[in-house]
Amino acid sequence: MPTQEQLPLLPTAKGAANSSKLATKQGKQSKYPNDISDSKPSRVGAQRTSRTAQKLKLLPEEPFDRKESDLESADREVYSQVDRITDKPARRDAEKLGKSHRHLLPRVTAYCTSSSYNMKDLIRWIKDCKRIHHTHPKLFDECLYTPFIYTDWRGDKRFEHEDVIRLDDEGGEINVSDKQPDLFIFEYGVIVMWGFTEREEKAFLNDVEKFEKEKLAEEDVQVEEFNYYVTQSYQPRIYNDFFTLRDGSNYMIKLSISHAIAQSVKISLFEELVDNTIEDTQDIPQEIASSGKVSMSKEDIMKSIGELFILRININLHGSVLDSPEIMWSEPQLEPIYQATRGYLEINQRVALLNQRLEVISDLLQMLKEQLGHSHEEYLEFIIIVLVGVEVLVSVINIVVDLVTDNN
Repeated sequence: MPTQEQLPLLPTAKGAANSSKLATKQGKQSKYPNDISDSKPSRVGAQRTSRTAQKLKLLPEEPFDRKESDLESADREVYSQVDRITDKPARRDAEKLGKSHRHLLPRVTAYCTSSSYNMKDLIRWIKDCKRIHHTHPKLFDECLYTPFIYTDWRGDKRFEHEDVIRLDDEGGEINVSDKQPDLFIFEYGVIVMWGFTEREEKAFLNDVEKFEKEKLAEEDVQVEEFNYYVTQSYQPRIYNDFFTLRDGSNYMIKLSISHAIAQSVKISLFEELVDNTIEDTQDIPQEIASSGKVSMSKEDIMKSIGELFILRININLHGSVLDSPEIMWSEPQLEPIYQATRGYLEINQRVALLNQRLEVISDLLQMLKEQLGHSHEEYLEFIIIVLVGVEVLVSVINIVVDLVTDNN
């Protein structure tokens, strides 16, 4: 991967808002007040290079008219150098945007908190919140979308007038106001929040705890943090974990981006599980090399193999994590936006790497299983030899007794 400053860009979807069909860096120093991440231990997080390398991905202007060959070409050129951006306002803003501006921009945060959610009860609760939080839920297959406003906390200027800033004299006008916080809840245990403050995110996570199935321990919860802004000055894009949109009220575009973010944060959980498995098994080869045997019992080895199979099934057979969401079939104009975000988050590369690492661990455990099998066979052979020896001894004793009896 290139290490220089780079840019991935996002596609716009015309007419998506009118459709009737619908679906943190944790440990990073935050500049927001009441930062909930400050109280959590630091972790590596999602294993993608775009967390640290400044990358840009453009979102195509005309997603429906793009030919398949154009899409393949765009996929090969996921990352573009900053100096290849010909639009001067876009280039100036891309060069200026940094961590010091995050406190100015609305947040996009994804949390993986459990194995899954009880969607039936969760939808009922969201509907009951209509008067208090102005909810209006829509269910898109496995994703529940709704506005969700904490009116008792908000009385801020974002609801009174437009809030426009300029990062550079030659940059574009950036709208940092967010009039409608949007919430996307995915059945496979992930929540993506747009325009929430950290305090509101923490409050909502506490509210939905009762709907979680197989809740993750606090230290295992995965978090991805981004920021976004709205501008009419240039083409939408993703750059350095900043999303640039043309319409902040278009929840369909947010939906397509949220699908990719949710998949990414779920994969980061698998990455951590694989890291833990590697840590648990890394001493086995050294133990075999030094002593010629391993202290693990057959039961422990079989349990480890079973856990590996479960993990591989979750990664490869869980369509929600790897495949394009079903909404992309009914709303094809959203597909380029989803694929652009997925490419920026390096989902395909990360899944391939996960499978390679799992393959190595699986080979090691399979070798141990076969070795234990050989040991068991040798043990059975030894028992058979002892039994044959005992039978021969008994036969000899019988012969001797018969001879003595005959002589008498």
